[in-house]
Amino acid sequence: MARRRIGQLGWMDAAVGQRQSKRRDVLSELSALLDWSCFEVLLNGIHAAAKGEPAYPPLMMLKVLLLQRWYGLSDPAMEEALSDRLSFQRFCGLSLEDETPDHTTIWRFRETLSRTGLDAVLLTELNRQLDGHGVLLKQGTLIDASLVRSAARRPRVEEGKTSTIDPDARFGANNERRFYTFGYKMHIAVDAGSNIVRDARLTSANIQEIGVATELVQGDEAEVLADRGYDARSLHDHLSARGIVDGVMRRGQRGKPLAAEAVTRNHELAVRRRPVEAIFGTLKRCYRFHRMRYFNLMRNRLAVVLACFAYNLKRCYALTAS
Repeated sequence: MARRRIGQLGWMDAAVGQRQSKRRDVLSELSALLDWSCFEVLLNGIHAAAKGEPAYPPLMMLKVLLLQRWYGLSDPAMEEALSDRLSFQRFCGLSLEDETPDHTTIWRFRETLSRTGLDAVLLTELNRQLDGHGVLLKQGTLIDASLVRSAARRPRVEEGKTSTIDPDARFGANNERRFYTFGYKMHIAVDAGSNIVRDARLTSANIQEIGVATELVQGDEAEVLADRGYDARSLHDHLSARGIVDGVMRRGQRGKPLAAEAVTRNHELAVRRRPVEAIFGTLKRCYRFHRMRYFNLMRNRLAVVLACFAYNLKRCYALTAS
């Protein structure tokens, strides 16, 4: 399928470019941190439509999705902002004479991207480039999980434990307070020190943390830190086999309370793994993950990974800005 040619600068772009802004163009500086051609190669097989007008370049559409995550814009609001804001157009590689995508085009591209399973590959490529900037320390990995409410209404007792609107959502309990949430569970692995998200997974809320734990271990870190929900033989053996220091907090058993040394160790580890809680706070507060936006696991998984992609890029900018 043919693709649109965008970014051909005209006289209007030259005239606007002569204006000197007193504010820093943060989006341009963010864009300059990455070699976007690598993402272009990964996205090369994606088309937004099977027929009709030439499709917008997938890389441009990926940048549109990142803008949505940073600014919390719906598809219609993104359509309007992209046609009005010069900084958005420059970040996406559009000239003033280029047509901008409408909200249905944005929706179709996101649907296509969610079905490809490329979200994890894109995050891996991003972190490879961030590692080249020297921001990944790899001294330790913090792993944790957090419940997020479904966009659908919580089922009533007589309706059972599932929703016809959001069939992938389930009930899950907070390990400490046993408060039940209907929705999903975000699992993340965070680089200790830099607070870069190295990996992200999304499951139904009823999936236990330990079931995803070994997938979050990167293999090149010196240590893994996690709370008591990850105290299981499978993870301990996994870390031992790879020579990774075991920083998993221990939990007592019924009739077998923890020794004083283990309690002290838990307190020390709790302080060291605390930054991962702040990242969940950022994802929920700034990236609006106090509840999910979509009605199935596939779409919500893409939204979570894109949010981590957007967060990591902003984090790298903060760490490297002079």
